[in-house]
Amino acid sequence: MSGNKSVRIDKYLWAVRIFKTRSLAASACRMGRILVNDVALKPSRMIEGGEVLTVKKPPATFSYKVTEPVENRLSAKLVPLYLEDMTPDSEKIKVEINRTGSAGFRKKGTGRPTKKERRIIDSFRDDFSDR
Repeated sequence: MSGNKSVRIDKYLWAVRIFKTRSLAASACRMGRILVNDVALKPSRMIEGGEVLTVKKPPATFSYKVTEPVENRLSAKLVPLYLEDMTPDSEKIKVEINRTGSAGFRKKGTGRPTKKERRIIDSFRDDFSDR
């Protein structure tokens, strides 16, 4: 690849699989969720190698270093060649907690909660939401 290449930020975020579609990447830029040096970027902003991106995907904030800009979508195996993940472990834990969500209360395959079980779950949630 060439050394002094620059690529649109929305294309890059899509190509390295941070976002599923380019329109989602552009939308995140317009909402101010993509930052370089604490400055929000427009989707048309050109990025180069060496820049550190901050991507806010609630509930977590991810950090990535652009090792080499790329326009075309990559296979997941090739992404580490073009992108270095600098996200702290604490942010990754937030995503994992969010992913498990309320499913942590019941074992898989036990079906929907009964009315009585639902009341117990709701009272448990209310106890923790007051804190």
